[in-house]
Amino acid sequence: MLGRARRLRREMTQPERALWRELRQLRGLGYRFRRQAPIGPYIADFHEPARRLVIELDGDSHADRGDYDRDRDAWMEARHLQVFRISNDDVIADVGAVVEAIVAFRREGGVG
Repeated sequence: MLGRARRLRREMTQPERALWRELRQLRGLGYRFRRQAPIGPYIADFHEPARRLVIELDGDSHADRGDYDRDRDAWMEARHLQVFRISNDDVIADVGAVVEAIVAFRREGGVG
């Protein structure tokens, strides 16, 4: 699992790289995101352990994986992790707005 996570870190997609750059800027607000983080049997795109927050980017590879994604989200939520899903298109269109939505999502307790 760790080897796969390392490979995914090296081979990040353009939307993942763009969001990672912005998430790293949140350190001043106390956020400490990890990228391609192993969590149980899964690898989260981004994980903020202190806030128990998981960010998942959904692109073309998720088109036929609805059941898998629902099962994965349920597994994480059963472990008190909040999952926030974002489309790659939203990151490409306005990564700043995506980061604002992540901060608002967490501030509002993860509902929405």
